[in-house]
Amino acid sequence: MSAKRRVTIALIAEEAGVSIPTVSKVINGRPEVAPATRHRVERLLQEHGYQRRISQDDTPAGLVDLVFAEIESPWAMEIVRGAEGAAHEAGASVVISVLHTHAGPGRDWLERLAARRTDGVVIVASRLSTGIQAQLSARSLPFAVVDPEGEPAPGVVSVGATNWNGGLAATRHLLELGHRRIGMISGPSDMLCSQARIDGYRAALETAGVPVVPELIRRGTFLVDSGHDQGHALLDLDEPPTAIFAGSDLMAFGVFEAARQRGLRVPEDLSVVGFDDLPLAKSAWPPLTTVRQPLQEMAALATRTVLAMGHGDVPETKRVELATDLIVRESTAAYG
Repeated sequence: MSAKRRVTIALIAEEAGVSIPTVSKVINGRPEVAPATRHRVERLLQEHGYQRRISQDDTPAGLVDLVFAEIESPWAMEIVRGAEGAAHEAGASVVISVLHTHAGPGRDWLERLAARRTDGVVIVASRLSTGIQAQLSARSLPFAVVDPEGEPAPGVVSVGATNWNGGLAATRHLLELGHRRIGMISGPSDMLCSQARIDGYRAALETAGVPVVPELIRRGTFLVDSGHDQGHALLDLDEPPTAIFAGSDLMAFGVFEAARQRGLRVPEDLSVVGFDDLPLAKSAWPPLTTVRQPLQEMAALATRTVLAMGHGDVPETKRVELATDLIVRESTAAYG
């Protein structure tokens, strides 16, 4: 049996039936390649696990790219703080990109990335196509995903939180206070964290022998307006809930407003639990009972990991979930 050929740009070009400069353009995210050709080259790069050879003269650029789908909420600011803190400790800076779509990074972003040197990429609450994964790997750029929307591909480093445990703890807290009709406002159905929080909510109810009532489960967007709208929808029911578990602090604030508009008092008439423990949670009125998601720590760990990968370290675990904690404040009270 012949020895395995070393994976080079020339080998990829030969198998793809294209020139070496064409393969180089694909690797560097250049636009002037036909879509079918680009797809063929990307597939071969991924199949062969091609990685760009690093010159001994290469030195760290001192940059980490932090990529968001959206950056409109205080949630995103916590991620920025965590990433910047970890980068600063390593003597690096953070470059922030906003995609304005949850579909994940595309070729335009890759072209911008190719225009500057960077030591690694942290992608937040987004999807990552196999094509972009292949091109990042081909450029020997370490990357990690924070709070991935979908199931990360095998081998992709990701950092999240124990969302199922958080949903369980929030719902158990309300059950222990005597509530039995508990509303749930989740995030989008295609996000892993949303489903995990609902699953934790369901598990708490089922373990306590309380029926799971479909009309009490609503979908939101994690933003204030959806908490407000879905809060009203729950309170419009013939038998409204006595407590609501919102899948984010922002949606919990929306529930607060919906309750106020109806003349309901929190927590005397309606108990509310959030998720995230944003800085605003403890200064809300009443201060919000919530599940603390260690957002800054998640971003810091992802940033440290990609910087370490850039120095040749291999993460012991590809998928890390940091612990969530229930923080009890004044927005929940005993029922009856």
